[in-house]
Amino acid sequence: MRIPYARSSPPSPTPETLAIYSRIRARRQPRPLIPLDLALLHNPQIADGFNTLMGAIRTQSSFPLALAELAICYVAVLNGAVYEWTAHAPIALRAGVRREVLEVVLEGRWRESGVVGADEGMVLEFTEQSTKSVKVEDELMERLKARWTAQQVMELTITVGGYNMVSRFLVALDVTESNGKTMEMPAKL
Repeated sequence: MRIPYARSSPPSPTPETLAIYSRIRARRQPRPLIPLDLALLHNPQIADGFNTLMGAIRTQSSFPLALAELAICYVAVLNGAVYEWTAHAPIALRAGVRREVLEVVLEGRWRESGVVGADEGMVLEFTEQSTKSVKVEDELMERLKARWTAQQVMELTITVGGYNMVSRFLVALDVTESNGKTMEMPAKL
C-alpha cells in the first residue's frame, strides 16, 4: 500500500472511536477487519460513514443481488481494481451470475458474446456509461425505469457510484498491493 495501514485498534481510544471500530467489526463478522478498513481507519469518522453507506448498499437494497454484483464486477474491470474484482467475482457467482457472463465481462466482450441477457445487458450498459462518462443516456434511463422501480434504479445508481468510489480508493492507494496483478476468474464454486 502506498501509505501504511492503520492499526486494527484505535491508537487513542475514546468512546467514539471504540464505537466506530465496533460497528465496522460487526459488519465484517465473522471475518476480521480487512485491508480496506485498515486503509480507511486513518480517519475513523470517514471509515464509519463509509461503513454505513457501503453496508446499506450491500444489505438494504431491493435491486436484484446478482445484477448488483455484476455491476460491481464490471466497475472493477473498467477501473482496473483487481482487489475489488477478486472480492466480488465469487460473490457474484454465488448470487447467481452465470460464469459465462462473468467471463465475457472480464474479457471485455460482453456485447458481442450472445450470452448476456437483456437485464444483464442493461445493467452493464448503465455501469459502463456511469463509470466512463458519468452521464447516462436518456434512452437507457427510460429502459431502466420501465424495467425496475424508481427505488431500484436509485439503488443501482448508488451501487455503481459507491463501488466506483471504492475502486478509485483501492487503486489510488494500492490497497492489498493488487495493482498490476491480473484479474482472474474465481475457481469453480
